[in-house]
This record gives sequence, structure tokens and C-alpha cells, in this order.
Amino acid sequence: MKNSIKSLFAAGLFALISCETNLDTINENPNDKASIDPKFLLTYVSKSAFQVNGDNMYASRMMIGTDGENIYQYMKWNDASFDTYSSGLLNTVKMIQEAQKINNKNYQAIGKFYRAYYFFDLSMKFGSIPYSDAVKGESGITQPKYDSQESVMSGILTELKEANDLINTSDKIEGDIIYNGDATKWKKLINSFRLKILINLSKKANVGNYNVATEFASIAGSQTLMASIADNGELKFADAADSRYTMFNNSGYGSSLYMADYFINLFKARQDPRLFTFAAQTTAAKEAGKPITDFTGYNGGNPTSPYSDNAALVAAKNISKVNDRFYKDATNEPSSVLSYSELEFILAEATARGWISGSAKTHYDNAVKASFNFYQTYVKNANLYFNGFNVTTYLTTPLVVYDNAAPLQIQLEKIMTQKYMTMFHQAQWTSYYDYLRTGYPNYPLQTGVTAPFRFRYPQAEYNYNSVNLKTALISQYGGNDNINSKPWWLQ
Repeated sequence: MKNSIKSLFAAGLFALISCETNLDTINENPNDKASIDPKFLLTYVSKSAFQVNGDNMYASRMMIGTDGENIYQYMKWNDASFDTYSSGLLNTVKMIQEAQKINNKNYQAIGKFYRAYYFFDLSMKFGSIPYSDAVKGESGITQPKYDSQESVMSGILTELKEANDLINTSDKIEGDIIYNGDATKWKKLINSFRLKILINLSKKANVGNYNVATEFASIAGSQTLMASIADNGELKFADAADSRYTMFNNSGYGSSLYMADYFINLFKARQDPRLFTFAAQTTAAKEAGKPITDFTGYNGGNPTSPYSDNAALVAAKNISKVNDRFYKDATNEPSSVLSYSELEFILAEATARGWISGSAKTHYDNAVKASFNFYQTYVKNANLYFNGFNVTTYLTTPLVVYDNAAPLQIQLEKIMTQKYMTMFHQAQWTSYYDYLRTGYPNYPLQTGVTAPFRFRYPQAEYNYNSVNLKTALISQYGGNDNINSKPWWLQ
């Protein structure tokens, strides 16, 4: 948040200029702020927001490293970045402003969605953040005050409600690489994301003027929501410059990154063939000629052990790498910020908690089916992995079958475990936040180590916005900025 008015505007235009082919057009009137068609901004913001983040895979006990001590694997991270303000949010706000000039309500609505998405992500990482004063460098606010996490969550719920009211089938949505201009699908994503925010606030009765359970029930009962994987909020990659899968040609994936045993063993215990789409056979299994669908050919490393112990498994040829499609396939699978499968898990949890009526089992079963449908649709040569598999039978097996009459904690464990199993390289930090919120699934941790609740604020804030930062730290964490300070949403 250190940027001056000039630098904020320049940063925002960086993406715009790269999209605009005629620089003379931008500079026709040097006394006016540059204008650009919001469709270019929508493409840029969408591509940026939907990229894959690998760091959470370590924290969520899905992957391990063998060439050094990964700070996420060993729960030792410190600060995170505020770069989102000067990239995603700045361009999002610019898109809204340009949409207002041409009176296109859809770009304004989608802009509000992305504002909510970015502020939600920032607040979940840190707690209180600049919100009401944020991204206003052009107005002279270069040291924005911090808003409480409750205020941020209440504010973005309101912005999403406004987005739902604005989105329409009349105004065009060009430059849309997510839904190809389908306003109805954007509406489904907007409302489904409102439910995602609310379920993350399950420990709170109220947020601002919203009653969490009541608002959830109102949205679920009256608004259009995702109804199939065709509605997934996801980015499909293309084999073209700047459009390839995020991890394509990532050298670490081809050398030192392996699967965690905690994650792999959930699939082996359930004879779940999605494992074959995530992991590669061990070298020993491959050399022995075991079929790719033989569960005994897969093994992971202990995420709590020293990395040298897991390196020994590599030498023994008894540990699975990440499936090479994640770094060799330029298009691979789409990356989602919210899928239909995740929505159905959210509805299952809300039903189990008594927020909405119906059958939690029905939503849970729908979620699991949608996950299999996703992988069978997007993973190349899926028939090699899923040949002979029947999801209906799978849903009746002892470790998978859902019981509506079970105690709440048993239902939550079942939901969160299967939800976790759908999120390999998907939905950013969702699985980790679910673990912090519910305790499920039960992550293995080193003795004496607790899972961090948050990130420290970036050093740049101490350097350039220290007064506002220190005020925020006192109000929420007693002045202490450390990863074990518990934010409002978890209290």
C-alpha cells in the first residue's frame, strides 16, 4: 500500500497497455486518464485470479519436498504479499470504472465478484486488511486504514448481493475466458460464492448485519446456483504463450516433489481411482510391471518427517511423484476457484448443521459424483484409470457411505474428508481453511507444532503504512503479528 498516486496508476496500466495494440489511441489526450474497453481487463483479471497455487499443497499434507525444508510443509511460514492490491484489485477497480463509463452492468457485476474474491482471499490470509480505503491511490489515499475482518466479510457479502442484482442477459460480456459471455453462469458463480463465504463463517452467528445461517438459507432457497460441472468457476488452459497450465514445465515437479502418504492413503483405503490421476507409480512398481491401477504401486512420504528421510524413499524407489501430467501437459485440467462439487459439499455441511432443510446425504453424493465426473471429463486417457469403476457402488462402501442420522461431527468428518480429496491443485487454500475451521480431515503435525492460523503482514506495510498497521494489530491481536495469532473468523 506504499504506492503513490502515480505509481498506482502506472501499475494498473501495465496490464492495459499490454492488451492495447494502439498506444497512440491511449495517449490521444494526455490531460485525460487513459480509457480501455473493459473486455481486455476482464480477460487479464480472470487469467490472473484462476491460476494454480502449489504452496497450499504442502500445508494441506498433499505433497512433500525432498530437496530441502519447505516452509509450508513444516508449517514455518511467515509473511505473505499484498501484491494483490497492485495487480488484481487495481485492474478490477479499473474494469468497474470503465464499465460505468459505457453503462455495462455486467462488467460492473463481475468486477464486484472479483473484488469479493480478492478481498476474501486477503482477509483469510491476514485478518484485518485495507478494504474501504483500499485501491484509492488516484484519490490521494496512499496509506489506507485497515478494516476489521468482520467489516470486510460483511462488505464483500453486500458487494456480491449487488453483483447478483446487476448481472443481466442484455449487456454483453466480451473478453470472458471463464464462461464465454454467459451471464447466467456468472450469476450462479456469484451466488454460490456467497455461500462459500458464509460456510467459512460457520463459527460466527452474525457478520455485520447478516445472520450467517439465515442469509445462507435465503440465498440457497431463492437464488440460482451451480447445477453441474458445466457451471464450474474454472479456467481452461490453452497451449499458447501465457495461457498454459500454471505448473507446465515446472522443474521442481519433475525432480523433487512427491506425494504425501497422508493424502495417498485416503485413496488407497477407499480403493479410489482418482489417486491414479494425481500420483505416479513408484519406480519399483513401474519396474515390476504392476498395472497402473494397482493400488499397491503407490506410496507417499511422511509430511512430518525430515526431508532427508523422504529422500531415502526416493533412493529406495518407494515413493510416488506427482503425476507427470501436472508439469508435462500444457493444458491439463481446468483450475477452479469454486466448483459445483465444492458447492454441493457446502450445501451438505449447511444441511447437516440445520441451516437448510433437505438431505445432507443427497448433496454429499452429488458432490462426490461431480468430482468423478470432472476427472473423467478432463483427464486425458481417463478410461485407463476409471475402467470398470462405478461411483454408485463406491458411495455405498463403508468408508464413503453417508449417514444422515450420524452425529454432526461424524457427518462433518465425512464431508470434509471427501471435500479434501477433490482439491488437489484446486480451490487455492480452501482445504487448509476447512481444516482450521472444523479440524477435518485430521492433518498429521510434528510434535510440538501447531498449524498456523494466518500469515504475518508484509514488511512493506511496516515500512510505508505502519501507523494503520499497528492500529490494526492492537485491535485484533494485542499488537502481536505472528502466524499463531487467531483471527476473528476462527474465534
